[in-house]
Amino acid sequence: MIGRAYERFTLFLGPERLRALFLLIASTGLRSLILNVIVNDFEWVRPAQTLLVLVALIGAAIIIGGRLDNQERARWIAILAPAIGLIVLGVVVIPQFSLVLFGGALGWVVAGLILFRPRTPSGYQKAVKALKKGDLELAVQEMDQVIKDDPDDPNHYRFRAELLRLWGKLDRARRDYVKMSELEADYAVGYNGLAEVDLQSGNYTRALESAKKAAELAPDEWVALYNLGMIEDRLGKSPDVIAHLDKALALKVPDARHRLLIHLYLLRAYARSGGVEAAQTQ
Repeated sequence: MIGRAYERFTLFLGPERLRALFLLIASTGLRSLILNVIVNDFEWVRPAQTLLVLVALIGAAIIIGGRLDNQERARWIAILAPAIGLIVLGVVVIPQFSLVLFGGALGWVVAGLILFRPRTPSGYQKAVKALKKGDLELAVQEMDQVIKDDPDDPNHYRFRAELLRLWGKLDRARRDYVKMSELEADYAVGYNGLAEVDLQSGNYTRALESAKKAAELAPDEWVALYNLGMIEDRLGKSPDVIAHLDKALALKVPDARHRLLIHLYLLRAYARSGGVEAAQTQ
Protein backbone atom coordinates (compact mmCIF):
# COMPACT_ATOMS: atom_id res chain seq x y z
CA MET A 1 0.00 0.00 0.00
CA ILE A 2 2.86 2.38 0.85
CA GLY A 3 4.52 1.56 -2.46
CA ARG A 4 1.38 2.38 -4.42
CA ALA A 5 0.89 5.63 -2.50
CA TYR A 6 4.49 6.62 -3.29
CA GLU A 7 3.96 5.69 -6.93
CA ARG A 8 0.85 7.90 -7.14
CA PHE A 9 2.71 10.75 -5.43
CA THR A 10 5.70 10.58 -7.79
CA LEU A 11 3.41 10.41 -10.81
CA PHE A 12 1.47 13.42 -9.51
CA LEU A 13 4.58 15.46 -8.76
CA GLY A 14 6.55 14.68 -11.92
CA PRO A 15 10.31 14.03 -12.24
CA GLU A 16 11.50 17.66 -12.11
CA ARG A 17 9.55 18.63 -8.98
CA LEU A 18 10.39 15.31 -7.35
CA ARG A 19 14.09 15.98 -7.96
CA ALA A 20 13.77 19.51 -6.56
CA LEU A 21 11.99 18.20 -3.45
CA PHE A 22 14.70 15.58 -2.88
CA LEU A 23 17.50 18.15 -3.24
CA LEU A 24 15.73 20.55 -0.86
CA ILE A 25 15.27 17.94 1.86
CA ALA A 26 18.77 16.52 1.37
CA SER A 27 20.51 19.91 1.50
CA THR A 28 18.64 21.23 4.55
CA GLY A 29 18.99 17.87 6.31
CA LEU A 30 22.73 17.76 5.65
CA ARG A 31 23.21 21.29 6.99
CA SER A 32 21.26 20.40 10.12
CA LEU A 33 23.42 17.30 10.67
CA ILE A 34 26.59 19.38 10.28
CA LEU A 35 25.31 21.83 12.90
CA ASN A 36 24.84 18.92 15.31
CA VAL A 37 28.63 18.84 15.68
CA ILE A 38 28.62 22.29 17.33
CA VAL A 39 25.12 22.19 18.83
CA ASN A 40 26.43 22.50 22.41
CA ASP A 41 28.99 25.22 21.64
CA PHE A 42 26.80 28.08 20.40
CA GLU A 43 23.33 29.29 21.38
CA TRP A 44 22.36 30.16 17.81
CA VAL A 45 22.64 26.55 16.55
CA ARG A 46 19.23 25.34 17.80
CA PRO A 47 17.32 28.25 16.23
CA ALA A 48 19.34 27.79 13.03
CA GLN A 49 18.35 24.13 12.85
CA THR A 50 14.72 25.04 13.42
CA LEU A 51 14.94 27.62 10.63
CA LEU A 52 16.36 24.96 8.32
CA VAL A 53 13.37 22.78 9.09
CA LEU A 54 11.11 25.75 8.37
CA VAL A 55 12.87 26.41 5.05
CA ALA A 56 12.42 22.75 4.11
CA LEU A 57 8.70 22.89 4.97
CA ILE A 58 8.08 26.13 3.06
CA GLY A 59 10.09 24.92 0.08
CA ALA A 60 8.25 21.60 0.02
CA ALA A 61 4.93 23.45 0.21
CA ILE A 62 5.92 25.61 -2.78
CA ILE A 63 7.11 22.62 -4.85
CA ILE A 64 4.05 20.49 -4.11
CA GLY A 65 1.64 23.43 -4.18
CA GLY A 66 2.72 24.28 -7.72
CA ARG A 67 1.14 21.02 -8.90
CA LEU A 68 -2.24 21.77 -7.29
CA ASP A 69 -5.12 23.54 -8.94
CA ASN A 70 -6.09 27.00 -7.66
CA GLN A 71 -8.85 25.80 -5.35
CA GLU A 72 -6.75 23.07 -3.73
CA ARG A 73 -3.76 25.41 -3.43
CA ALA A 74 -5.90 28.02 -1.63
CA ARG A 75 -7.12 25.30 0.74
CA TRP A 76 -3.59 24.30 1.75
CA ILE A 77 -2.47 27.93 2.10
CA ALA A 78 -5.34 28.46 4.55
CA ILE A 79 -4.21 25.39 6.49
CA LEU A 80 -0.44 25.88 6.48
CA ALA A 81 0.11 29.66 6.46
CA PRO A 82 -1.13 30.30 10.04
CA ALA A 83 0.81 27.26 11.30
CA ILE A 84 4.04 28.45 9.67
CA GLY A 85 3.42 31.93 11.10
CA LEU A 86 3.16 30.49 14.62
CA ILE A 87 6.38 28.53 14.13
CA VAL A 88 8.21 31.66 12.95
CA LEU A 89 6.96 33.53 16.03
CA GLY A 90 8.22 30.74 18.26
CA VAL A 91 11.65 30.65 16.64
CA VAL A 92 12.39 34.32 15.96
CA VAL A 93 10.18 36.60 18.08
CA ILE A 94 9.20 34.90 21.34
CA PRO A 95 11.27 31.70 21.67
CA GLN A 96 10.31 31.43 25.36
CA PHE A 97 6.80 30.43 24.19
CA SER A 98 8.00 28.21 21.35
CA LEU A 99 6.53 24.96 22.73
CA VAL A 100 3.11 26.56 23.14
CA LEU A 101 3.25 28.08 19.67
CA PHE A 102 4.44 24.81 18.07
CA GLY A 103 1.53 23.05 19.74
CA GLY A 104 -0.81 25.72 18.45
CA ALA A 105 0.58 25.28 14.94
CA LEU A 106 -0.04 21.54 15.06
CA GLY A 107 -3.51 22.09 16.46
CA TRP A 108 -4.37 24.55 13.68
CA VAL A 109 -3.23 22.08 10.99
CA VAL A 110 -5.50 19.39 12.44
CA ALA A 111 -8.41 21.84 12.74
CA GLY A 112 -7.75 23.20 9.23
CA LEU A 113 -7.91 19.74 7.70
CA ILE A 114 -11.37 19.40 9.19
CA LEU A 115 -12.58 22.95 8.47
CA PHE A 116 -11.32 23.07 4.88
CA ARG A 117 -12.21 19.59 3.72
CA PRO A 118 -12.39 19.44 -0.09
CA ARG A 119 -15.88 19.19 -1.47
CA THR A 120 -16.43 16.95 -4.46
CA PRO A 121 -18.68 18.66 -7.05
CA SER A 122 -22.17 17.15 -6.92
CA GLY A 123 -21.87 16.45 -10.65
CA TYR A 124 -19.30 13.74 -9.88
CA GLN A 125 -21.70 12.02 -7.51
CA LYS A 126 -24.48 12.19 -10.10
CA ALA A 127 -22.14 10.91 -12.82
CA VAL A 128 -21.04 7.94 -10.70
CA LYS A 129 -24.67 7.18 -9.84
CA ALA A 130 -25.56 7.21 -13.56
CA LEU A 131 -22.52 5.04 -14.31
CA LYS A 132 -23.64 2.44 -11.79
CA LYS A 133 -26.99 2.31 -13.57
CA GLY A 134 -25.21 1.84 -16.91
CA ASP A 135 -26.39 5.21 -18.25
CA LEU A 136 -23.12 6.49 -19.70
CA GLU A 137 -24.81 9.23 -21.70
CA LEU A 138 -26.26 10.78 -18.55
CA ALA A 139 -22.93 10.35 -16.72
CA VAL A 140 -21.15 12.28 -19.48
CA GLN A 141 -23.83 15.00 -19.42
CA GLU A 142 -23.29 15.46 -15.68
CA MET A 143 -19.54 15.90 -16.29
CA ASP A 144 -20.32 18.34 -19.12
CA GLN A 145 -21.92 20.61 -16.53
CA VAL A 146 -19.03 20.16 -14.08
CA ILE A 147 -16.58 21.23 -16.79
CA LYS A 148 -18.78 24.15 -17.82
CA ASP A 149 -18.70 25.42 -14.22
CA ASP A 150 -14.95 24.78 -13.77
CA PRO A 151 -13.23 24.53 -17.17
CA ASP A 152 -9.64 24.78 -15.91
CA ASP A 153 -9.45 21.62 -13.80
CA PRO A 154 -7.71 18.83 -15.78
CA ASN A 155 -9.13 16.15 -13.47
CA HIS A 156 -12.64 16.85 -14.78
CA TYR A 157 -11.51 16.18 -18.35
CA ARG A 158 -9.76 13.01 -17.27
CA PHE A 159 -12.87 11.58 -15.61
CA ARG A 160 -15.08 12.50 -18.56
CA ALA A 161 -12.54 10.94 -20.95
CA GLU A 162 -12.70 7.67 -19.01
CA LEU A 163 -16.50 7.72 -19.24
CA LEU A 164 -16.33 8.41 -22.98
CA ARG A 165 -13.94 5.52 -23.49
CA LEU A 166 -16.33 3.19 -21.70
CA TRP A 167 -19.10 4.55 -23.93
CA GLY A 168 -17.00 3.95 -27.06
CA LYS A 169 -16.75 7.64 -27.98
CA LEU A 170 -13.01 7.55 -28.59
CA ASP A 171 -12.74 10.78 -30.63
CA ARG A 172 -14.41 12.77 -27.86
CA ALA A 173 -12.27 11.05 -25.22
CA ARG A 174 -9.17 11.99 -27.19
CA ARG A 175 -10.22 15.66 -27.25
CA ASP A 176 -10.49 15.59 -23.45
CA TYR A 177 -7.01 14.12 -23.09
CA VAL A 178 -5.66 16.76 -25.47
CA LYS A 179 -7.27 19.47 -23.33
CA MET A 180 -5.87 17.87 -20.20
CA SER A 181 -2.38 17.87 -21.71
CA GLU A 182 -2.75 21.54 -22.66
CA LEU A 183 -3.72 22.45 -19.10
CA GLU A 184 -0.84 20.43 -17.60
CA ALA A 185 1.85 20.16 -20.26
CA ASP A 186 4.43 18.74 -17.83
CA TYR A 187 2.16 16.02 -16.46
CA ALA A 188 2.43 12.51 -17.95
CA VAL A 189 -1.12 11.34 -17.17
CA GLY A 190 -2.74 13.24 -20.07
CA TYR A 191 -0.23 11.86 -22.56
CA ASN A 192 -0.71 8.34 -21.18
CA GLY A 193 -4.43 8.76 -21.78
CA LEU A 194 -3.78 9.94 -25.35
CA ALA A 195 -1.54 6.94 -25.98
CA GLU A 196 -4.14 4.52 -24.64
CA VAL A 197 -7.07 5.97 -26.59
CA ASP A 198 -5.05 6.08 -29.84
CA LEU A 199 -3.99 2.49 -29.24
CA GLN A 200 -7.63 1.60 -28.67
CA SER A 201 -8.47 3.34 -31.96
CA GLY A 202 -5.74 1.44 -33.81
CA ASN A 203 -3.69 4.57 -34.57
CA TYR A 204 -0.37 3.11 -33.40
CA THR A 205 1.86 5.82 -34.90
CA ARG A 206 0.04 8.61 -33.08
CA ALA A 207 -0.15 6.50 -29.93
CA LEU A 208 3.63 6.05 -30.04
CA GLU A 209 4.22 9.81 -30.09
CA SER A 210 2.09 10.35 -26.98
CA ALA A 211 3.60 7.35 -25.18
CA LYS A 212 7.12 8.66 -25.83
CA LYS A 213 6.12 12.04 -24.39
CA ALA A 214 4.63 10.39 -21.30
CA ALA A 215 7.78 8.30 -20.76
CA GLU A 216 9.92 11.41 -21.19
CA LEU A 217 7.92 13.23 -18.49
CA ALA A 218 7.79 10.22 -16.14
CA PRO A 219 10.91 8.13 -16.89
CA ASP A 220 10.71 6.33 -13.55
CA GLU A 221 7.06 5.33 -13.74
CA TRP A 222 6.30 1.80 -14.91
CA VAL A 223 2.88 2.75 -16.36
CA ALA A 224 4.40 5.09 -18.96
CA LEU A 225 7.08 2.56 -19.91
CA TYR A 226 4.52 -0.26 -20.05
CA ASN A 227 2.29 1.72 -22.42
CA LEU A 228 5.29 2.61 -24.59
CA GLY A 229 6.49 -0.99 -24.78
CA MET A 230 2.97 -2.27 -25.51
CA ILE A 231 2.62 0.14 -28.45
CA GLU A 232 6.09 -0.69 -29.72
CA ASP A 233 5.07 -4.36 -29.64
CA ARG A 234 2.21 -3.57 -32.04
CA LEU A 235 4.67 -1.82 -34.37
CA GLY A 236 7.18 -4.68 -34.22
CA LYS A 237 9.94 -2.52 -32.67
CA SER A 238 11.47 -5.43 -30.76
CA PRO A 239 14.69 -3.80 -29.43
CA ASP A 240 12.66 -0.86 -28.07
CA VAL A 241 10.09 -3.21 -26.53
CA ILE A 242 12.85 -5.08 -24.69
CA ALA A 243 14.56 -1.90 -23.47
CA HIS A 244 11.41 -0.23 -22.15
CA LEU A 245 9.67 -3.27 -20.67
CA ASP A 246 12.84 -4.49 -18.94
CA LYS A 247 13.04 -1.06 -17.31
CA ALA A 248 9.34 -1.24 -16.36
CA LEU A 249 9.93 -4.59 -14.63
CA ALA A 250 12.92 -3.14 -12.77
CA LEU A 251 10.58 -0.51 -11.32
CA LYS A 252 8.58 -3.23 -9.53
CA VAL A 253 5.23 -3.46 -11.33
CA PRO A 254 2.77 -4.12 -8.47
CA ASP A 255 -0.02 -5.73 -10.50
CA ALA A 256 0.41 -9.43 -11.40
CA ARG A 257 -1.70 -9.13 -14.57
CA HIS A 258 0.50 -6.36 -15.96
CA ARG A 259 3.65 -8.32 -15.07
CA LEU A 260 2.25 -11.30 -16.96
CA LEU A 261 1.54 -9.14 -20.02
CA ILE A 262 5.02 -7.63 -19.88
CA HIS A 263 6.57 -11.10 -19.98
CA LEU A 264 4.31 -11.98 -22.91
CA TYR A 265 5.39 -8.89 -24.88
CA LEU A 266 9.04 -9.60 -24.02
CA LEU A 267 8.63 -13.20 -25.18
CA ARG A 268 7.33 -12.01 -28.54
CA ALA A 269 10.05 -9.37 -28.86
CA TYR A 270 12.84 -11.90 -28.18
CA ALA A 271 11.24 -14.44 -30.51
CA ARG A 272 11.09 -11.85 -33.32
CA SER A 273 14.74 -10.97 -32.69
CA GLY A 274 15.87 -14.59 -32.76
CA GLY A 275 16.63 -14.72 -29.03
CA VAL A 276 15.24 -18.22 -28.46
CA GLU A 277 16.85 -18.74 -25.06
CA ALA A 278 15.67 -15.34 -23.77
CA ALA A 279 12.19 -16.06 -25.12
CA GLN A 280 12.15 -19.39 -23.27
CA THR A 281 13.10 -17.56 -20.06
CA GLN A 282 10.15 -15.19 -20.48
